[in-house]
Amino acid sequence: MDELCRMTALELRTEIRKRNIGIEELTSSYLKRIEKYDPMLNTVSEINELAINQARKLDSQKSGRDAILFGLPLLVKDNIDVAGLHTTAGSLALSDNKAKDSAPIVTNIIHNGGIILGKTNMTEFANFTSQGMPNGYSSKSGIVKNAYDPNKDPSGSSTGSAVAVSAGFCSMAVGTDTSFSIVGCATENGIAGLKPQFASLSSKGIVPISSTLDSAGALSKDLSDAILLYSGMRDKSFAPIHPVPVKELKIGINLYNKEMVSDAQCQRYERLFGSLRREGARFFEITQPYSPYQYRIMQCEFKRDLETYLSHSSAKLKTLNDIIAFYEANPQTMMKYGISMLQEAAQKSTNDLIYKEAIAERARMRSQVIDELKDYDVCIMTGPTNIMHFVGLPSLALNLCMGEDGFPKGIIMYGADERRLLAAALTIETYCDPFCPPKL
Repeated sequence: MDELCRMTALELRTEIRKRNIGIEELTSSYLKRIEKYDPMLNTVSEINELAINQARKLDSQKSGRDAILFGLPLLVKDNIDVAGLHTTAGSLALSDNKAKDSAPIVTNIIHNGGIILGKTNMTEFANFTSQGMPNGYSSKSGIVKNAYDPNKDPSGSSTGSAVAVSAGFCSMAVGTDTSFSIVGCATENGIAGLKPQFASLSSKGIVPISSTLDSAGALSKDLSDAILLYSGMRDKSFAPIHPVPVKELKIGINLYNKEMVSDAQCQRYERLFGSLRREGARFFEITQPYSPYQYRIMQCEFKRDLETYLSHSSAKLKTLNDIIAFYEANPQTMMKYGISMLQEAAQKSTNDLIYKEAIAERARMRSQVIDELKDYDVCIMTGPTNIMHFVGLPSLALNLCMGEDGFPKGIIMYGADERRLLAAALTIETYCDPFCPPKL
C-alpha cells in the first residue's frame, strides 16, 4: 500500500498502461490509507462511494487507455461541484447542497480517465469568512492538520487537498486559488502547486470569491504531475511542455518585501540561485509590489458571484444575507471566529466607486507587469506580494528543500507567458530537493 502511495501520477500512469498496476488495486489502496490515517489529519470531507466501481470498470476497458488521466484517482476541494456529492465550501450553511452536475473541470477529468475519490476539507468559504479564522478551519469539519506536524500551519484555503497529497491519499488533487490558496498551501506541505493563467479553466460549478480573480488548479508531488492534471482539467489538453536548457534561462527576481523573509529562507534562495548561475542562468532584479486593490475586488464581487452560484444550486439558502442570518442564528457552531468578511461583503457592490477604481488599476498594472516580464522566462517571488494574482498571471510553487527544522520549504514563481513559465520551472525544479513525504 505504501509503495503505491509514494509514486507520482506519471509513474502510476505508466504502470497502469503496462497493466502492472490494477486501477481497482490503486483506488482501494488510497481508500485504505485514507481510512487509516485521515482521522488524525481531517483532509477528506466526503468519499465517493462509486469510486471502486468506476475503477473496476476502467480496469476492464480495452479502448481509451491512452487518455491522459486514465485510471488515476484524485481528490477535489469541497467548493467544486462533483455530481452526487455535496459542495459546502466548508460551511454548515451549505450542508444541504448536493451537486446535480459536475463542474466542467471535473467533467473533463472524468472524460480524460480520472477517478474522483471524494472531496477535501478547506478553510471556510475559501478563507473569505473572517480575518481571524485559522487556515484549514471550517464550521462543517473542524481543522485540517499538517501531515508533517499537527501544530504546524497547513496554510489555506486548499488545505485538505494539499495535505492529502503530502500524506499520500492521492497522487494529485484539485484546489482553487484567489490569492495563494494553492501555491501557499503547496509551500507549507512540501509539494508542487499550479494556479493557471486566469480564465484558462472554467469556473462554472465552483463556489466563488471573485469571478475575475478565482482559478481552479492542481496540487501534486511534483510539477510534471501538476501540469498533467491541469491538462486534464482543460477543455483542450496541453501540448507537451519540455524543460529548457538551464544556460538559456532568464530569471527575474522580485525583491519587493524581501526584508520580510527570514535570513534562513533567503539563504536557501541564494543556494538555488548560485547553482543555476554556475550552469549559465542569468538573473535580473525587479520590483513588483503588493496591491491593496485586489481585496477591494474580492469584497465587491463576492455577493454577486456567490448568489449567481447559489441560484443554480440545490442549497436552500440563496443569498449572502440568508447565509449571514444562518450564522447569526447559530452562534455556538458558526461564529467561533466571527464572520466580518461576509458582513463587509454584504455591504459592497460592483457599482461602488472603489470597485471601478480597482478594475481600472488592475488593467493599468497588468500592462505594466507584463511589459516588465516580457524578457524573462520566470519571475521568482522573494518577499510577500500578490501582484501575479491581482493581474491574473499564472503562478506555481515548488518544494525547494527540507529546512533545518525538519519542515519543507517552498518557492513561488510566476510569469507573463504560461508555457514559458512552466518550461522554465521544470528546469528549476531539477535543482530543488524532491518531495520528502511526512512520517505518519
